[in-house]
Amino acid sequence: MAGLLAPSYGVMESGGPSPDRMPDKENISNNSFGSISKHLSKVPSEKIMRAGKVLRDAILSRAPHIIRDRMYHLKTYRWVGICTPGTLISQQCCVGTELVDWQMQQSSCVHSRIQAVGMWQVLLEEGVLNHVDQELTFQDKYLFYRFLDDEQDDAPLPTEKEARESDEELQETLLLLSQIGPDAHMRMILRKQPGQRTADDLEIMYEELLHIKALSHLSTTVKKELAGVLIFESHAKAGTVLFNQGEEGTSWYIILKGSVNVVIYGKGVVCTLHEGDDFGKLALVNDAPRAASIVLREDNCHFLRVDKEDFNRILKDVEANTVRLKEHYQDVLVLEKSPSSQASTHGSTTTTATSSHYKYTVMSGTPEKILEHFLEMMRLDSHLNESDPALDDFLLMHCVFIPNSQLCPVLMAHYHAEASQGSEQERLDYTLNNKRKVIRLVLQWASVHGDHLQEEDASLAFLEEFFVSVSDDARVIPALKDQLPELEKIVKNNSDDARSSQQKHKILLRQFSMGDEKLQKRQAIKSNDENKVVLKPNDISVFSTLSINGRLFVCPGDQLDSLMPLPEQEGPSTGSLGSFELMSSKDLAYQMTLYDWELFHCVHEHELIYYTFGRKNFKKTTANMDLFLRRFNEIQLWVITEICLCAQLSKRVQLLKKFIKIAAHCKEYKNLNSFFAIIMGMSNPAVSRLSQTWEKLPSKFKKFYSEFESLMDPSRNHRAYRLTVAKLDPPIIPFMPLLIKDMTFTHDGNKTFIDSLVNFEKMRMIANTVRIVRYCRSLPFSAEPSQTSKNHLDVRSYVRQLTVIDNQRTLSQFSHRLEPRRT
Repeated sequence: MAGLLAPSYGVMESGGPSPDRMPDKENISNNSFGSISKHLSKVPSEKIMRAGKVLRDAILSRAPHIIRDRMYHLKTYRWVGICTPGTLISQQCCVGTELVDWQMQQSSCVHSRIQAVGMWQVLLEEGVLNHVDQELTFQDKYLFYRFLDDEQDDAPLPTEKEARESDEELQETLLLLSQIGPDAHMRMILRKQPGQRTADDLEIMYEELLHIKALSHLSTTVKKELAGVLIFESHAKAGTVLFNQGEEGTSWYIILKGSVNVVIYGKGVVCTLHEGDDFGKLALVNDAPRAASIVLREDNCHFLRVDKEDFNRILKDVEANTVRLKEHYQDVLVLEKSPSSQASTHGSTTTTATSSHYKYTVMSGTPEKILEHFLEMMRLDSHLNESDPALDDFLLMHCVFIPNSQLCPVLMAHYHAEASQGSEQERLDYTLNNKRKVIRLVLQWASVHGDHLQEEDASLAFLEEFFVSVSDDARVIPALKDQLPELEKIVKNNSDDARSSQQKHKILLRQFSMGDEKLQKRQAIKSNDENKVVLKPNDISVFSTLSINGRLFVCPGDQLDSLMPLPEQEGPSTGSLGSFELMSSKDLAYQMTLYDWELFHCVHEHELIYYTFGRKNFKKTTANMDLFLRRFNEIQLWVITEICLCAQLSKRVQLLKKFIKIAAHCKEYKNLNSFFAIIMGMSNPAVSRLSQTWEKLPSKFKKFYSEFESLMDPSRNHRAYRLTVAKLDPPIIPFMPLLIKDMTFTHDGNKTFIDSLVNFEKMRMIANTVRIVRYCRSLPFSAEPSQTSKNHLDVRSYVRQLTVIDNQRTLSQFSHRLEPRRT
């Protein structure tokens, strides 16, 4: 085997008893949790050793009572001495809860107790902190821990110099631990036997599984089941054979860290799998031998493992709880049944009273059957705002699989449907309830679509026709009258607005220009707005959405080669520091947030869907989304442009300080879009390479910048950012590129149709992301500046008409002129 494979990927190392193979289960799963500890470093890295010393010295300086001798009754610990009969003393120890309490008081980068536990877990894994019973998990409980330095007798207290150094390094140390803590916390959870994982553990694991590529197509229920059975497995050496071709399949693997080669006899390496990929499932599904060998491509690879028994059980459970409605021997609706007490709020609907112990979640179906199911399950006794979230998913996402032009006739047909059997009273009751349900659904439909309905003549015609039908029926069925006023209001508003918008002469391209229009309050761009601009006699170009300074040129074909960019396209040649430095950072952040909120508020929820699935498939505009995303790029480039055009070193340092202050105020206003844009602008290579400038930045500002930069850390799928946002109340301007990334991840990882049925689980996942935008805008932005600024009109004008260089090469050239590369 070694000779066969060596030419393809070099010398192998095997971890099992046989010289050329390592069985995948016999050698690992019997000691799967113990095997983890041997791969955890018990010789601390220099960085973590220093982190432990900084924390210990800081505790002894700031809260010395935390590290002391502890008495504990009738419990034997290591590091103890007899004090009195029945009482033991544990020397120089800390208590888990007190360590967590202290850490949360020290820094704003520690957001929760769970996060703090993960940070202490980093020290525990590397042996810088130890549990008295040598347990491998840190717990937020009354349990004893001791720093490595305190294990020696008469451990010295920190000197005055050491205390000062630890005080200076504390924030950077906490920042470091906050970045690597989530990984340690996840390993801590995975190290537990599956049956010992708490509800919090399972929720954390489920959140982690949401962002693993190999699992993106699985249902919510299956992911939650997997969270309870996954086992962590790690291997230290590249070349280790995980399993061989031809062996029995006993486990399914997901790569958490590292990469592996897939090797087939006689062919060598046929492909390489990386983080997020999976392997080994086919042998379990087909109950067949392994079709290839798997060999570690690099050192220190981590995996999540699902063993065959659990894999088969989950598959059986899924099938056992799957309800299929068939017509003409074909599935038309697939539901997942789950106990109501355990059902998630991710869009499940309650069944009828005969099976009230269960909830049914739509997994897939034809558009008509999915709609029919939601109408059947609709509760009329609940408030309009308390509708089933799964119905909201349908109303938000139906444009993907049944556009309004097809949905409206179906809704009308449902409204006029009548019972074909039963007593006269039963038929009357059915008719009333059915009509009320359809009316309610139409009201929710109109609410979700908002003013987008004005863009479609067919939708407006349906609303008017529907209102006439309900009005006619209300004369015969008085119980329908209570829903008429709301329906009339929606019809009137949409019809009036549609007529009004037709009278307006909107010029879409002007909204992208640098003209005075930017000083006006932003108005949403609609699909039926006129997309044209009138050229003046001497004009040869118009503004474009292609780039910040992009233009569309008009010229005869034979003059194309002679076209040159206009001077204004090159961007400014001097910075605006002269006027910019007279404006307060808070005023700038406030006016930026006002403008960003206007742009954000214009983005319709459906634009995210059009953007994700491809606007060409809907013939709708995403211009408001384009403008908002363009603003993010504009602010980034503004930061880079201003710094790269500032020739004087001391002024550049002042600029860095100013931008850090503006970013801090944007964060205070919960304007995360501009906050991230500013920080990303400062981390651009043209700025980050200016070492002389950064060296002169005061340490206080360096710490602020490091803390802000940590929120951009993409590890664990931007966990640091997500933890921060989870604590915020609306109004919030979110980091839109990450929301787009989440939706694209879901879209790319899941089919829209499965066996010709709508994959409604996919619709639900994307709708959940769209609802984040809805939540962020659920309250209006109404923050007031700290004081009335005399030059607020100047500040407003400045932030809405930023001039930037949008060419990275040009910016890099300016940067190298400011500070040539050191030889």
